[in-house]
Amino acid sequence: MALEVIGAGLGRTGTMTLKIALEQLGFAPCHHMVEVFAHPEQREFWRRAAEGEKVDWEELFADYRASVDWPSCHFYKELAARYPAAKVILSWRDPERWFESMDGTILRVAERMMQQTDPELRKQSRFVEIIVAEKTFNFDFSRENVIAAYNRHVAEVKRVIPAERLLIHESKDGWEPLCKFLGVPIPATDYPRTNSREEFQNRANLRAAENQK
Repeated sequence: MALEVIGAGLGRTGTMTLKIALEQLGFAPCHHMVEVFAHPEQREFWRRAAEGEKVDWEELFADYRASVDWPSCHFYKELAARYPAAKVILSWRDPERWFESMDGTILRVAERMMQQTDPELRKQSRFVEIIVAEKTFNFDFSRENVIAAYNRHVAEVKRVIPAERLLIHESKDGWEPLCKFLGVPIPATDYPRTNSREEFQNRANLRAAENQK
């Protein structure tokens, strides 16, 4: 099995919703950060990739048909080259609203991970520190810097990926543009809505509590 869809959008741009939508359309399973938490053995692979080691993408994606969210969106260029037939989706959200969501979720989790003093837990979260905190935001979580990094990422995706291979998609766009781009029928069900800020925070708190056991 080869990746057929590559998500280039950063976290909190509707990536969980997109994961569910893609799986409903038949592109299952779809990789997302939640897969890393569900399969802790993946963390070592992502650490190696984050640190710049050469990795075999099939080692991780052999059983996946799609990918979205961090950590894979950080490697969209490499994945687009490795899977030339795959289509690329840039999930998008208004930068100001996106920052508000990031500030209350992923940025707080990243800070918590970097403050972790347990060597084993710090090692397990090392890929997040490298990919999100260091390489995306240069350890600067201020509004100005985070939004600027987001806008650079969006511009770079548009520059690198040919227009005919790229869909820029907001969750509010729903099924029609997504299905047309992927060449699949529009489902009779409503487009999914999930992973609110509250849902994210609840999951993060549960994981933090489990790590303290």
